[in-house]
Amino acid sequence: MAGQLLNPNLLLAVPLAPLAGAAIAGLLGTQFLGNLVGRKTSHTATILGVLIAFILSVQTLLAVMDGATFNGTIYNWMTIGTLKMEVGFQIDSLSAMMMCVVTFVSLMVHIYTIGYMKDDEGYNRFFAYISLFTFSMLMLVMANNFLQLFFGWEAVGLVSYLLIGFWYQRPTAIVANMKAFLVNRVGDFGFILGIGLLLAYAGTMNYQEVFAKKDELALLSLPGTDWALLTVACICLFIGAMGKSAQFPLHVWLPDSMEGPTPISALIHAATMVTAGIFMVSRMSPLFELSDTALSFILVIGSITALFMGFLGIIQNDIKRVVAYSTLSQLGYMTVALGSSAYSVAVFHLMTHAFFKALLFLGAGSVIIGMHHDQDIRNMGGLRKYMPITWITSLIGSLALIGTPLFSGFYSKDSIIEAVEATHIWGAGFAQFAVLAGVFVTAFYSFRMYFLVFHGKERFGQAHAHGHDDHHAPKAAHGAHGDAHDDHHEEEEEDDHAHHGLEPGQKPHESPFVVWFPLVMLAIPSLIIGYLTIGPMLHGDFFKGVIFVGENHPAMEELSHEFHGAMAMAIHGLSTAPFWLALSGVVAAYYCYMVNPRVPAWFFAKFHAIHTLLDNKYYMDKFNEVVFAGGARLLGNGLWNFGDKKLIDGLLVNGSAKVVAWLSSLSRVLQTGYIYHYAFVMILGVLGFLIYFLPFWPAK
Repeated sequence: MAGQLLNPNLLLAVPLAPLAGAAIAGLLGTQFLGNLVGRKTSHTATILGVLIAFILSVQTLLAVMDGATFNGTIYNWMTIGTLKMEVGFQIDSLSAMMMCVVTFVSLMVHIYTIGYMKDDEGYNRFFAYISLFTFSMLMLVMANNFLQLFFGWEAVGLVSYLLIGFWYQRPTAIVANMKAFLVNRVGDFGFILGIGLLLAYAGTMNYQEVFAKKDELALLSLPGTDWALLTVACICLFIGAMGKSAQFPLHVWLPDSMEGPTPISALIHAATMVTAGIFMVSRMSPLFELSDTALSFILVIGSITALFMGFLGIIQNDIKRVVAYSTLSQLGYMTVALGSSAYSVAVFHLMTHAFFKALLFLGAGSVIIGMHHDQDIRNMGGLRKYMPITWITSLIGSLALIGTPLFSGFYSKDSIIEAVEATHIWGAGFAQFAVLAGVFVTAFYSFRMYFLVFHGKERFGQAHAHGHDDHHAPKAAHGAHGDAHDDHHEEEEEDDHAHHGLEPGQKPHESPFVVWFPLVMLAIPSLIIGYLTIGPMLHGDFFKGVIFVGENHPAMEELSHEFHGAMAMAIHGLSTAPFWLALSGVVAAYYCYMVNPRVPAWFFAKFHAIHTLLDNKYYMDKFNEVVFAGGARLLGNGLWNFGDKKLIDGLLVNGSAKVVAWLSSLSRVLQTGYIYHYAFVMILGVLGFLIYFLPFWPAK
């Protein structure tokens, strides 16, 4: 099959199949066209569409591994001079792998949603949204040009806005989705500037054509400055990635996006949308390799995100927000790998993280179902015996997250740490400290959550429980989280004073098959995918000709020298600092929350200022509210008072009316209606003409 071209019609079917499912559920299954199809048809159509996309993606990946490729135009939208705007696909090992990850995680989320959202009135609408999201993400990763990339980039942002605000009757959901939308606009402004710079100086939006001119672009400066054009363009592109992949300081939208239903947390905030920025930078590796300044910027931003977002996870009590902050931290790790020129390691961690983080989010949703919509981990404990499948799969996800040897997360996270140690650009020293310290922090907050939820004293079903986090849909939408629940609780919800969580005497229960089946399916790759794929993806030819690393960036070369097989790496990992830091984090969490709970209370009392700082998320929201939102309000009020009221209304509208009225009052004096007045004016006019032109008359 070497050198064979892939069938473009089959490739086109990959994004169009989920789009067709979204159209059936969104148009025929909602009030838009009068609810022509029911719930069963909606979820069957969308799941079938994503299943077709997954099967075709796997076939594509296998073909690509045998040497098949595709890079061509599917549809020519318009041509302006020499500029072509088109829909085109570039299918290679990077895009084929991303297609498989996106469609597999999406398929699991679709199946899970049948159980999780079964009592929600927006059931069909939700399926339409998540299928539309899958279509958008596939268009993004399959693109061969910046125009289509930008289309997919904006489309995933739009659908995430709809999903975060899915329960639109709730004010907090509306605030969260607007926050996500606005923060992403900031990043996207930088992104489109980067695309515009490359278009202006390369004259094309096709990836390969831009890459072919990279050496010419590297010699240019931004007009009017001594800044390298490629450095500015790469930083602008990365600012787009900072918004989409939630890097400091554009990370503030992601924790609040937990306002949406849990399935979208797994789909958007684990495997797909937030990794779009990581994918984009990896795809642009030929450009980023020519700018050490851009790589240093990426390295420092990633380091800050990896470490400081992890600290915030330690104090969270909402089960979904703990996982959300771990997502921020892990995205920071991927970004650090990008800054170290270890693009393949970043993509490798993207893949392993997609499986175990989706597993953790869906596991959290399963716990929420069992707890009757209570998300506060302080009200849980001892769930292991009531929810055995959720327990074991969540344990697998947690072990993968902290980098336990042989688990998938170990291979990718340790490779990132080794890559940073081999990096010598500016910021590498801080990055080494951040990724190592982050290992302990990750292990601590992950197992803090694990122990509080699944072990220890049973704290549920108590009359005076901790305040429940208000992450539930209003009664109009469902009555709680859209979660599957038993008949007993349905009767409770009919009571206006129904308890949010388990009533005294009630016990949790394992989730239904459609909920725990995706957990099992995601747990399998969380266990083995790293072991199976580290050889070809990092040290083989899997990304050959797709990801480029310059000779002056030796991180990947040094990694390959030290790699002697997946099993040898796992055995060696038992004696390295990351393993002992992770183990220390687990032991510390166990001691603090299982053995001696007075320790966290002591820390809280002793370091109250630090706790307040973390509880307020470093006051980033407050800063944005005062500086940006306050500045916008100040500017808006100024424009309204001066620009609108005084300039437009006062000067232009009212002023022009006054001038016309004044001129009219003058002309009224002259318009008397008497003929002799008009004759006198005419004589004066003729006399004036004679006097004016007399000097120009020729002399006789």
